[in-house]
Amino acid sequence: MYNKTILVVDDEPRTRVGIKNMLEKWADGKHQILTASSGIEALQMMEEQKVHVLLTDIRMPEKTGLEVLEKMKEKGQLPVAIIISAYPEFEYARQAIDIGVVNYLLKPISRSKLIEAVEEAIQIVEKNERTGVIEKVVDNKLIDIYDKNAQTREPVREALQYIDKHLKDDISLKDVADYVHLNPSYLSVLFKEQAKLTFSEYITRRRIQRAKELLITTKLPISEVAEECGYKTTKYFIKLFKDLEGITPSVYRKRR
Repeated sequence: MYNKTILVVDDEPRTRVGIKNMLEKWADGKHQILTASSGIEALQMMEEQKVHVLLTDIRMPEKTGLEVLEKMKEKGQLPVAIIISAYPEFEYARQAIDIGVVNYLLKPISRSKLIEAVEEAIQIVEKNERTGVIEKVVDNKLIDIYDKNAQTREPVREALQYIDKHLKDDISLKDVADYVHLNPSYLSVLFKEQAKLTFSEYITRRRIQRAKELLITTKLPISEVAEECGYKTTKYFIKLFKDLEGITPSVYRKRR
């Protein structure tokens, strides 16, 4: 399975094949490298599958590279884009920047410049994906705890860190109390006072947040997601997930 899909669009066969060969050697099977000979073909391909990085020539018959980018931007599906051009024209560069292009490469393109630009583009894709996942799995009550972390007293801060590192394990109040060297009853009161959630409520919310991350970013079966989040029975995990999210884990995954 490929990590990312990169599409090279150029009406010149020699340039198109040359860039594809350089990228395939660099990718070494990690990424899928596709090509299109026109802007129209590129749009059709992007309708059919997800493209993460787009390298496109500007001057092409029928539909220019900028027109392709404008069309994808209108649809809200603009990949991270790199412009290829034989013409160092300011107006093209200005329009490309306005659309959101991250790099502008002049022909003939050296291998080092090409690889550098593509690696930078992939880093941007991955950063955007991480941001998207965070937005989808956000739990406002947990965000409040993290925002107040600086004001949280040391034992509770250490308890939160311990819980986060042991979500997959059986976690008891006594285990955490022993770790932070406090009496369990006192830790329970202190935790509720500082985190505004009970000890068990925090663990449940944090585990469900972790489950949402796994549901979005992996293809693990629901039973394995439950196990990764510290639940021994899938049925109980599904019940807790539905209680918090209003839908089952499988429905959540389909919608995301």
